[in-house]
Amino acid sequence: MKRILLIAFVVGLANLQACKKDDDPTCTKEVVAAKLTAVDQTRLASDIVAIDAYLASKGITTALSEPNGVRYTITTSGTGTQVQCLENVVTVKTTGSLLKFGTMFQPEAEFSYKLNQLIVGWQLVIPLVPSGSKITAYIPSGYGYGVNGGANGKVPSNAILIFDIELIAVN
Repeated sequence: MKRILLIAFVVGLANLQACKKDDDPTCTKEVVAAKLTAVDQTRLASDIVAIDAYLASKGITTALSEPNGVRYTITTSGTGTQVQCLENVVTVKTTGSLLKFGTMFQPEAEFSYKLNQLIVGWQLVIPLVPSGSKITAYIPSGYGYGVNGGANGKVPSNAILIFDIELIAVN
């Protein structure tokens, strides 16, 4: 009887901890709607058309489409941990290129950052796959570097981005 009570107590405590995590005010589960609606919706629509045309021209039929306009293909399906909060630190290996010109603006690099410190496109796509996954993400300009461009001048204004991403770890 004591053993059953002990097991029930441990299970109850574990469930209480799980509930606590779900109610954690420091855990952001999804990108704030204001970040999604802040992008120029006309440009977003044209970016989606351009991404879909690019995928079709390359014969890429396995791309998954998100309602927000991000497209991605899964090269390798991982089996590790998934992002639970945008505050999670992700360790990735990545390269980045421009859809329009095909030029690489970011050679292969490995880094770790809190997901909420990265571009919105990454915040949208990285939580969709577990660690160990390799994906190619097609990011509309407004969810990348937008009108300002970025990557120390290597990304022009309103550039649609392609990232090959290996999600190494989620902490």
